[in-house]
Amino acid sequence: MKLSFSAEDEAFREELIAFIEANCPAAGYSSGDFIGTEVSDGDGIMVIPDWAREWQAALFDNGWMIPAYGPELGGRNATPTQTLIYLEELASRGIPRSVHFVGYAIAGPSLLEFGNPDQRALAPAAIRGDTVWCAGMSEPGAGSDLANISTRAVDEGDHFKVNGQKVWTSYAMLASKCLCYVRTDPDVPKHRGISALIIDMDTPGIEVRPLRHITGQAEFAEVFFTDVLVPKRNLVGEQGDGWRITMGALAHERGGLWVEGVAGCQRSIDDILTMIKSRGRDQDKVVRRRVAELYSQVRGLRALGYKGFASFAQGTSAPEHSFMKVATSELHQTLIELAMDLQGAGLAVTDRAVAESKGRWQQSFFTGLAATIGGGTSEVQRNVIAQRVLGLPRGR
Repeated sequence: MKLSFSAEDEAFREELIAFIEANCPAAGYSSGDFIGTEVSDGDGIMVIPDWAREWQAALFDNGWMIPAYGPELGGRNATPTQTLIYLEELASRGIPRSVHFVGYAIAGPSLLEFGNPDQRALAPAAIRGDTVWCAGMSEPGAGSDLANISTRAVDEGDHFKVNGQKVWTSYAMLASKCLCYVRTDPDVPKHRGISALIIDMDTPGIEVRPLRHITGQAEFAEVFFTDVLVPKRNLVGEQGDGWRITMGALAHERGGLWVEGVAGCQRSIDDILTMIKSRGRDQDKVVRRRVAELYSQVRGLRALGYKGFASFAQGTSAPEHSFMKVATSELHQTLIELAMDLQGAGLAVTDRAVAESKGRWQQSFFTGLAATIGGGTSEVQRNVIAQRVLGLPRGR
């Protein structure tokens, strides 16, 4: 049996590729890999480079930001299959839609689904990248256990008074708005006492403290709220209905992760093959066997992803995708470790000016440590699979 796309879908692909080739920024695209194109200021604080802002705006203005949406939201009413083609074409080239995902992947979709008319009006700017958002989710005592948040928002009539702390907040140093999850009722079961607020980041009482990666750059931050007054009109959805909004937000964030995960693993395999050949180890039986094993895993995960997508496109559940996040993130780490091993003593060289592949693998090794944490830890994902897919009972 030969699987293929329709003529209409192939025409969609051709139009997308033509747009990419005519408009994608030169940085990264020539090598098919945007690793190392991050920009930071003199103190290592991450900033959004001009090329990324221009690229995101171009995607939105031409209907390529979120293709399934209508033109007014940066799309072209694409079908699910066309959306898959879109994700694969970008992911296979290592091209990001945006370097700040919260606006288009979390805030925008959440406002469109749960917000009132004034809040939904904020979505286009969030998706286009004109407004930078952060998401106030994780806390020191509530990382993967999001329902355990303790940041309080006390109802004081026409406003809420917010006190608490968020951590690992991406882009908080740059954001003008925060979609913040707070506890508005401490006396009900924890999943039912959460609400979502839009908080302007220049509101008095907010302090942002950058957190540095092991690479020295700061993309995350701690955010402290001290008697921060938030107008009642900034409540998203109903008070106490924040858990449903968090689940919707996370679903939007993770929706295309399996495609990016598989494509990233495939690029790593291809780059490892290039490294092996350059070192004259392409005839080493041990190395060949190891790479072949990992290559077969990548191909198997892609097939599994397609199977899940076929179910999703027909309106049914796709339990395969619950597994994909765990499998691709852990495989990605394994591939990076193999590439480091193949460098021998060179793995200790981190200076991109002299390191092999411009230090790509060293950088990936440091940042790849978070692959099994971001978007839901592997432990949490395994619990989800056990309980919601396999129907296993909770441990006692």
